Amino acid sequence: MILYYQTHSPFARKALVFAHEAGLADRLEVIHHETSPTLRNDRVYAENPLGKVPVLLRADAAPIFDSDVICAYLDTVHGGRRLVPEDGESRWQALTLQSVAQGLAQTGIALRWETVRRPEPLRYEALGDGYTDKIDATYDWLETTADFEALLHVGHVALATALSWMAFRGLPSFRDRPRLTRWFDAFERRPSMQATPLSGETHD
Repeated sequence: MILYYQTHSPFARKALVFAHEAGLADRLEVIHHETSPTLRNDRVYAENPLGKVPVLLRADAAPIFDSDVICAYLDTVHGGRRLVPEDGESRWQALTLQSVAQGLAQTGIALRWETVRRPEPLRYEALGDGYTDKIDATYDWLETTADFEALLHVGHVALATALSWMAFRGLPSFRDRPRLTRWFDAFERRPSMQATPLSGETHD
């Protein structure tokens, strides 16, 4: 399998960390591709009409994307414990945490547009403030509600990679939430995270 990747994407890293946790990393050829909304990458567009990574290429079937779908697929091709619980309350808790983590990263990306990436005269301060409120509310929810004691699942992978990316980009910090911080610091020491460091800048 080939994974179209980006070393500074929280979503691509999520898929690769998941592969490591599932024992599948040695079955992936990882190829870095630069993409952004203002930089067309024809190789990526040829496999994903949204022009985004991650994309998983398979020898015997069509490409699949995005990170949620790639993780769900990878969970069907390893022989260990499922990281996307198959049924019961644990499934809904894992998928909800994954959704919160995905939304956190997406909101962080949107905040960067309003504070760093968009030309200054075109920035909308009220929108940036709204994104910041969403991020703070998400941190509060995670601090009080998320189940960090459950067996490792896809939601934990999504959250760890999202939080790591927020820190990497200097976005609003979660470190005044002690429970969340303790969990993140422990997760970041896992071999899957150590093997997939974030690096590089966005190219527009």
